[in-house]
Amino acid sequence: MTRIAAVHGVLAPHRHAQQEITDMVAGQCLAADGDRRALDRLHRGARVRWRHTALPLDRYGELKDFGAVNDAFLTHAVELGAEAVSGALDAAGLSARDVDLLLFTSVTGIAVPSVDARLVGRLGMRSDVRRLPLFGLGCVAGAAGVARLHDYLQGWPEHIAVLLSVELCSLTFQRDDASPANLIATALFGDGAAAAVACGTRRHTAAGAGPTVVASRSRLYPDTERLLGWDITASGFRVVLDPALPDMVRKNLGADVDTFLSDHGLTRKDVTAWISHPGGPKVLDAVAEALDLPDDALDVSRRSLAEVGNLSSASVLHVLRDTLAEGSRPPAGTPGLLLAMGPGFCTELVLLRW
Repeated sequence: MTRIAAVHGVLAPHRHAQQEITDMVAGQCLAADGDRRALDRLHRGARVRWRHTALPLDRYGELKDFGAVNDAFLTHAVELGAEAVSGALDAAGLSARDVDLLLFTSVTGIAVPSVDARLVGRLGMRSDVRRLPLFGLGCVAGAAGVARLHDYLQGWPEHIAVLLSVELCSLTFQRDDASPANLIATALFGDGAAAAVACGTRRHTAAGAGPTVVASRSRLYPDTERLLGWDITASGFRVVLDPALPDMVRKNLGADVDTFLSDHGLTRKDVTAWISHPGGPKVLDAVAEALDLPDDALDVSRRSLAEVGNLSSASVLHVLRDTLAEGSRPPAGTPGLLLAMGPGFCTELVLLRW
């Protein structure tokens, strides 16, 4: 089985209390004499205390078009990506030249050559390193990326594979847009990156104290394309966010998880750690209800949401890192479940063993 050797998370350089961001959004999205009570209520209800941004808050008003926004994405994505990969490799006791596959995912900017290509020379990776840039998976890509590393390492068990997620959600901010979807997005999303290093069964590292990946399962729900995603416009990425999303989780997640676990001779009661993408308070509540989880089962996810917001695909990797760092790690040999949801609408489940 694939072994997760290390996970390293980093955050964008500018840290803000939620109220600072709320005030900035009010100035950019609402009329000068507009009623901001709905905005204040949405931002308080997000249960986010702090967030990080790639730029100082007063710089966002200077980004006049999608080209300027994407230039900022490219600059900061390369910086954060290099920091995340270097930190993960150091924690795993590996060098950049040990990497055989670099999988990169983001849904908050575009680049050709892709960000992973720009990192190869900077980090000192081999020129024959395999690269796989992914776009469009959104929040689910953290879990799906771990699953795809596992798929690759089944065929190349002597290899080292790295997943890198960089999400600069603040750069998708839409000025002059007071729609509920945009205001909710401005209440939840932050900027950060994460990298996970995985080893095949024939490759061992000095670290390697993380869980093994046993199996994964993808689930795409029909006729849900407008539940979550982007509309690509002249001003950049305009969020699509349907309020029915938590109900979709409640309706489907329990049965999907039960079927997946049953195929491996397990039930929910066997799972000792639930590593869930912290999509937002309503999504986390829906996950807890759908799976009938104990009150504290998603505490790590809820803390991550409060401290840094929703980092899109990087979030579930931050939660995995925090779970690995917890003082009371799950007992050795017990199963864990890593899960995330994203545009499509879809779910990715990854069965772990500690």
